[in-house]
Amino acid sequence: MIRNRPVVVATLMLTALTALLVALLHGNARGAGLLAGYAGAWVLFAAAVVALRRVPGRCVLPLLVTGAIAVTATGLTAAPTTSTDSYRYAWDGRVQASGFSPYDHAPDDPALLELRDVWLFPDAAACARSEPDLAPLDDGLCTRINRPTVHTIYPPTAEAWFLLVHAVSPDGVRHKTLQTAAALLALAVTALLVVITRRRGDPHRVALWAWCPAVPVEAVNNAHVDILAVLLSVAALAVVARHRVAGGVLLGLAVAAKMLPALLVPGALSGAKRPRAVLAVLLPAVATVGALYLPYVLLSQESVFGYLSGYAREEGYDEAAASGRYALLRLVLPDAWAVPAVVLVMVAVALTVWSRGDPERPWSGALVTTGTAFLLLTPGYSWYALLLVALVALDGRWEWLGVALAGATAYLATPLAGQGTATTAYGIAAAAVCAGWWTRRRAEGAVPDTARPHPRPRPCDEPTTPPTETRHHA
Repeated sequence: MIRNRPVVVATLMLTALTALLVALLHGNARGAGLLAGYAGAWVLFAAAVVALRRVPGRCVLPLLVTGAIAVTATGLTAAPTTSTDSYRYAWDGRVQASGFSPYDHAPDDPALLELRDVWLFPDAAACARSEPDLAPLDDGLCTRINRPTVHTIYPPTAEAWFLLVHAVSPDGVRHKTLQTAAALLALAVTALLVVITRRRGDPHRVALWAWCPAVPVEAVNNAHVDILAVLLSVAALAVVARHRVAGGVLLGLAVAAKMLPALLVPGALSGAKRPRAVLAVLLPAVATVGALYLPYVLLSQESVFGYLSGYAREEGYDEAAASGRYALLRLVLPDAWAVPAVVLVMVAVALTVWSRGDPERPWSGALVTTGTAFLLLTPGYSWYALLLVALVALDGRWEWLGVALAGATAYLATPLAGQGTATTAYGIAAAAVCAGWWTRRRAEGAVPDTARPHPRPRPCDEPTTPPTETRHHA
C-alpha cells in the first residue's frame, strides 16, 4: 500500500497541468483550441487542489512551492499569447527613458519617430503579412502596440514599473524581461500568501492562487501589470488591521498601479467605527496616489488620465446596450437602469462590509466587494480577475473562482459564440456564489475559520485524513 498516495496524485496532477499549459502557450493556439485547452487547465487545477487537501501537513509547503514555481514558469515558454498590452508597457517605458511624458504622446505621434524600433514597429514587409496582432498606422506601416492613436491609460505606479523594467531590459525583444519580472512578482504573491495563511488560516488555500492557470497565462505570459497591483493589494490587506497608515500607503500604491484595488477600501476599513481609524487609512492612501501623480502632472502638458475615460466608453461602461457590460443586470432591468443599479448595490455592499466586516480578516470583505463588482459589471477581460483569485486564496471561499473563470470565458468565447456566452458564464458564476453562501449559512456547527483548530503537521509518509473529515468532540 502506498502510504503517501495523496502526494503522488497531487504531483501527477501538477505535472499534467504544467505540461498542458506549456503546450497551450507554446503552441500559440487560437479560437476554439485555445478555449478548450484553457478549460482543460482549469479542470486539472481543480483536481490538483483537491488532491492537495489530502496531503499530510509537512508535505504541503514543499509541494505547494515546487508546484508554484513550475506553474508560474510555464508562462515564460512563449511570447504573449492572448494580449498585446505588454507592448504598450514596453513603449511607455522607452518613452519615459527618453525624457518624454507617456501622457503627452500617442504611439503614432510623429514627434516620437526617433524612438521607434523594429520590434514594436515592424518593417513594411512584416506589415504586409497582416498578422492578427499588428495594428495599422496612417503611414501604411504598423505596430504591435494596441490602440496606437490614443494616449496611455496607466496610472503612475504602473508607469514607474514600466520605466524600471525598461532600464534593466536588453536591446531587442523586451517581452521576456517583462515576463520574467511578472513571474517574480507572482511568486512574491505566493510567498506573501504563505506567510499570511500560516499565521491566520490554512496554507492549503495558497494553491488557489499559486496553481491557478490565470497566473501563468495572464500575469506571466501576457505580463499584465495587474500582478503588481495584486502584490501591493495583498500586502496592504496583510498589515492594515494593525498598521493602518502603512496599509493605507500600500493601498494607495496598489490603486496607482491599476485603479481596480479601490474596491478593497471597504474591506480595509472593516470594523473601523471611529473617524480617526477611517482617516488613518484613507488619508495615507489618497496622499500616496496624489504624490505619485504629482511628478507626471508637472512634466505633462496633457491630462495624466490619458485615454482612461475613452477606454471606459469604448468598453461600454457608460451605455449598457452597447456592449456585454452589465450582462446580468440587463436580464432583469432596462438598459438605462444598469449604471444606477450598480452604484446603489455597490454602495450598499460597501457600507455592509465596512460596518459588519471582520477587522482581523479585511480580505474577506474585500472579496465580497470585488466579486460583487465583477458580477455587476461583467468585464470582458480575464486578467482583471487576478486580484479576485488572490483574495480567494486569502479567504478560502473557492466558489468565487467561478467569477474569474467567467471573465476568461467572456474573453475567449465571446468572439466565437457572441455575448450570450459571457452572460451564461457569469450567470453560472453568480449561481455558484449564491449556492456557496447558502451552504455555509446552513452548515451545522460552523465556527469562524480563525477559531477552527488545525491538525498537527504529519510526516509525508503518515496516512492522512482530509480536514473536512476531522471530528471535533466537546
